Amino acid sequence: MHITVIGTGYVGLVAGAGLADFGMDVICVDKDASKIEMLRQGRLPFFEPGLKELVDRHTANSRLSFSTDLRSAVEQSLVIFLGVGTPSDSNGGVDLSFIYEAAKEIAISLNDYRVIVTKSTVPVGTNRKIKAIIDQHKKQDVEVDIVSNPEFLREGSAVEDFMRPNRVVLGSDSSRALAIVKDIYRPLYLIETPFVLTGLETAELIKYASNAFLATKISFINEVANLCEKVGANVLDVARAMGLDRRIGPKFLHPGPGFGGSCFPKDTEAFVRIGHDFGSPVRITEAVMEVNRLQRQHMTEKVTNALEGNIRDKKICVLGLAFKPNTSDTRESAAIYLIKDLLALGAIVSAYDPAAIEEFQRCFPEMQIDYCQNPYDAATGSHAVVVMTEWNEFRNLDLERLKTQMTRPVLVDTRNIYDPAKVMALGFYYDCIGRMSCPSTS
Repeated sequence: MHITVIGTGYVGLVAGAGLADFGMDVICVDKDASKIEMLRQGRLPFFEPGLKELVDRHTANSRLSFSTDLRSAVEQSLVIFLGVGTPSDSNGGVDLSFIYEAAKEIAISLNDYRVIVTKSTVPVGTNRKIKAIIDQHKKQDVEVDIVSNPEFLREGSAVEDFMRPNRVVLGSDSSRALAIVKDIYRPLYLIETPFVLTGLETAELIKYASNAFLATKISFINEVANLCEKVGANVLDVARAMGLDRRIGPKFLHPGPGFGGSCFPKDTEAFVRIGHDFGSPVRITEAVMEVNRLQRQHMTEKVTNALEGNIRDKKICVLGLAFKPNTSDTRESAAIYLIKDLLALGAIVSAYDPAAIEEFQRCFPEMQIDYCQNPYDAATGSHAVVVMTEWNEFRNLDLERLKTQMTRPVLVDTRNIYDPAKVMALGFYYDCIGRMSCPSTS
C-alpha cells in the first residue's frame, strides 16, 4: 500500500518511518525544501533514539522517500496521514492553520477515493472541519473519508511507542476507512495491541483527556513533594507507597521542576480552552496548570535560597536543557524558565546538555549563556550546580572533582537523582525535591 505522510516533524517522521517498517511504501512530504534535502542526505532535524537507524534502513530499501511535491504524493497514495504541527495560539487554543492549509492542498490534488488520517493533536470538531474543507475545495467529484488516529508517542522512546503501542485509537464515521487503516496497522495485531474503534469526536477527546490526566499526576506529586519539605517527610517513599496501590499505579509519580515538552503544556491549555468553548470547564486541569507554573517558580526560589538570597553576579551552572532525557526537544523545558529567572536576577549562567545545546541556542539566541562541552567545564567557577534534566551521565558525576572546580559546593538536584547523605558527606550544600531539607555541612 502507498501512503503519504504530510509533515516531517516529530509526529510525521516517526510515523513515516514506522509505517515503512510495517511494509508500506511511504512518501514523507514537507514544504520546507531544506528539511527534505537534509532527510535525503540521511540527516535528521531532531534527536530521537533509534529513529535514524529506522530511517536509514527504509530509505536504503526504497520503502521510505522524501518529497516537497504534495500533489504527486497524494495522487499515488490511498491513505494520507496528517502529521503537521498544531502549536498553541495567542489565546490558549490551538493554531490549526497548518492543518487547514494541508487539507486545501490535499483537496486540489485528489484524483480518486482517499482516506485522510489525522495524527496531529487537534481539538474536538477539527476532523469534521477538515472534511468540509476538502469537500469545498476538491476539483473532482471523488469521495474522501476521515479517520482520527491520535499519536501517543513519548519523546525519547517514540520508536518503541510506535512499534509497540499501549493502544491504537481510530475514530471515524466510515467502516470502510476504519477497515483500511486497521489493515495498515495489521502488524500490531500480532502483538495483541488493543484497538479502540470509536467516533471522530471521541477519538479527538481521548488524546486531550489522557495527557491532562498524566499532567495531573505530575502536578499532584509535586504538591505532595512541597508539603513533604514542610513536614519533614520523604516524597519518594510517599510516591512508592501510592504507586503500589493498583488503582493509582507508579507511573508519573516522580516529583521534579514541573512538566514541559511539546505535549503536556500545550494540550492541557487546549483542553481547558475546549472546556470553556463548550460550556463545561475542566477546573482540575486549570489547577494543574497553575501548580505547574508555581513549581517552576519554586525551582528559582531553591537556587536563590541555596545562595542565601543573593545570586547577582553569581555563576550558576545548569545541567540539562532538554525537557527530558533522550531528546533534543527544549519546548517548554523547565530549564527555560529557571534560566530566564536567573538572568533577570543578575546571575551568570553556564550550561551543558548532551543533545539540546544547538536547539536551545537556536530557540533562545537572546539568552546570554556560556554553553560548555561537558559538565565539569560548565561547573568551573560556579557558585551552584543545578541538575534540571535526568540524563544518565548526570547520575554518576564525579562529585569530588565537581566540588574542586566550584567556587562554592552547592548542588540543587531538581530530579532527586542523588542520595542526600552521600552528597552532604562530601561537603556539599544539597537541596532536592520533597525530601527532608538539606543544610550545608561545609
